Amino acid sequence: MPQSSNQPKKMTLKKLDAQEQADALMTLKEWSLVEGREAIKRTLVFKDFNAAFGFMTRVALYADKADHHPEWFNVYNRVEITLATHDVQGLSVRDVNLAKFIDEIYKQ
Repeated sequence: MPQSSNQPKKMTLKKLDAQEQADALMTLKEWSLVEGREAIKRTLVFKDFNAAFGFMTRVALYADKADHHPEWFNVYNRVEITLATHDVQGLSVRDVNLAKFIDEIYKQ
């Protein structure tokens, strides 16, 4: 069966090297490397639980379409997000793109 034009195309993923990680973090000022793991993290604080959960819903819809899902933890108005790409056992361009999307909608 041919691939539908509205389905995401599979792209070949590669693990970001140390320089690519450093370059990415220069543009992702609020994100930091996770100690002992090739992943990035950020903690976001919202007005209340509804705002936090609404944000998570928007990210979930985008992440599902991108076929790249965050690790996250939510308590009341706080959302902790960790991004890594399982397929490469580290960071990839998918993590950078999802982090940029998260930063954009958090500003709104």
